[in-house]
Parts: sequence; C-alpha cells; structure tokens
Amino acid sequence: MVVLPDHLHCIWQFDGTDVDYSLRWQMIKSRFARMSPRLPKPIWQPRCWEHMIRDEKDLHRHIDYIHNNPVKHGYVASSMTWSWSSFGNFVSKGWYDSDWGAGIEVDTIRKMDLE
Repeated sequence: MVVLPDHLHCIWQFDGTDVDYSLRWQMIKSRFARMSPRLPKPIWQPRCWEHMIRDEKDLHRHIDYIHNNPVKHGYVASSMTWSWSSFGNFVSKGWYDSDWGAGIEVDTIRKMDLE
C-alpha cells in the first residue's frame, strides 16, 4: 500500500464472497474525509480503477508499481524515504533492498500507468 496526497494504491485479497471494490473505496474515502475535516475537499481523485491480479508475475509488477509511486510523482528520490507506504515492511522481510528503484525507472513497471 502507498498513500499519496491525492490518491492511494493497495492490493486486497478477497475471500470470494465480498468483491464490491467500489463500495469499499467509497467507505474508505468517506471515513477518511470525516476524520480529516481540515483537509481541502475533495481530497481524493473521484475515480478508481480495479485490476484482478492474474498471476504471480502480475502481482509482483503491481507491488513494484505501488512502491515506486512516490518516486514516480516526484515526492521522494527513493521509495524507502516515503513514510506512508508498505515498502519498509517489504524491505524488513527481505523482499526488496532499501535502495531499490532509487533514481531509476524500474524495468518491471515501465509503461504501466494506473493513475
């Protein structure tokens, strides 16, 4: 997961009985807005995109995309320095090096545009 000033990205795993993405996003955005009354409105982009992960390779590409997003938008030079991300957890588990993607476009996500 990564949270940016006007949008966020995350990957959810559903059990098959609850797959209403739109309702979940509506609830998250609404609750966040109510908890943050001093933030400008609207806070979030008005739309959302869902993507069904097809296989392990697709999962890894999307995890990479999410963790590189603060770098892509110019907020930081390295994913490790963005506090509102799961990237640090992935580093502590050994899934990434702490300098992964710093200052370069990561090959696995080249040409992906999920904004």
